[in-house]
Amino acid sequence: MNPYILAALLFGLGLGTTITFASSHWLLAWMGLEMNTLAIIPLMAQLHHPRAVEATTKYFLTQATAAAMLLFASTTNAWLTGQWDIQQMTHPLPTTLITLALALKIGLAPVHSWLPEVLQGLDLTTGLILSTWQKLAPFALLLQLPLSNSTLLIMLGLTSTLVGGWGGLNQTQLRKILAYSSIAHLGWMILILQFSPSLTLLALLTYIIMTFSTFLVFKLNKSTNINALAISWTKTPALTALTPLVLLSLGGLPPLTGFMPKWLILQELTKQELAATATLAALTALLSLYFYLRLSYAMALTMSPNNLSGITPWRLHSVQLTLPLAISTMATVSLLPLAPAMIAMLTP
Repeated sequence: MNPYILAALLFGLGLGTTITFASSHWLLAWMGLEMNTLAIIPLMAQLHHPRAVEATTKYFLTQATAAAMLLFASTTNAWLTGQWDIQQMTHPLPTTLITLALALKIGLAPVHSWLPEVLQGLDLTTGLILSTWQKLAPFALLLQLPLSNSTLLIMLGLTSTLVGGWGGLNQTQLRKILAYSSIAHLGWMILILQFSPSLTLLALLTYIIMTFSTFLVFKLNKSTNINALAISWTKTPALTALTPLVLLSLGGLPPLTGFMPKWLILQELTKQELAATATLAALTALLSLYFYLRLSYAMALTMSPNNLSGITPWRLHSVQLTLPLAISTMATVSLLPLAPAMIAMLTP
């Protein structure tokens, strides 16, 4: 892609998210989300591969549906209450509709089925943007909504953690596994959204750091399925030793960074007298942990059956930039000691 066009699209992507962040009026928020969608579509279709075009079409249709639903709900709110302001949502009907529209935008279960299919059709760089940056604008709106319907959010959260764990169990494609991982993590964030918005932000930040490093690892190894992970030791032995830690951090095991948001969320849910919800969420995390362990096993404890010592194209040095990977991997593995500081910042 032409670098000028790429720069313009990335600028549009950033501008759309910024407009949504800064807006207090529903029309401006909707406009920011639309700019965001329209800017990423050429990036998704740039490979001109039939799967990429199919993924782009699916993404466009789901995002357009969610945006239309959001516009309809905000117009309904203006008609019922005379308010266009995001924080003045008083009627339960438009609030519920907008929550569901934003759930469709980010890919929460039960409106999640587009996410694995779309992510599978994209290259890893665009997939990374879709899994991280594209979640920011809808989350900014969810955080501003005065959420009164707690049952809806808890149901969305629990369904997402369950579907995210269950759906990834039988997958062999890494991008689909990462999509289900994304659904499960978003479920954790939605569970705690109404009780502690700052904790949702912490979970979102740690999810972005962990997903960033996972995508970069797969990009460096050019891996798109589990079997391709088994030859990564010939390319990057040190990274192969570190990657299981990154994956287990995504699964939320102590003493890694991913444990911090899960621990604090379970603690907060227990404080809110939702012990059953906390138990269910913790049990669904075990499902996710299984497929992260499966990836770790494939990467670190198995060797590729075809050791072609004569043909070694993968032994050439990679020309990819590795500094972002190094920084994000260290952050993914070793930020748990910051937990006391985070607790001090989160307690009012």
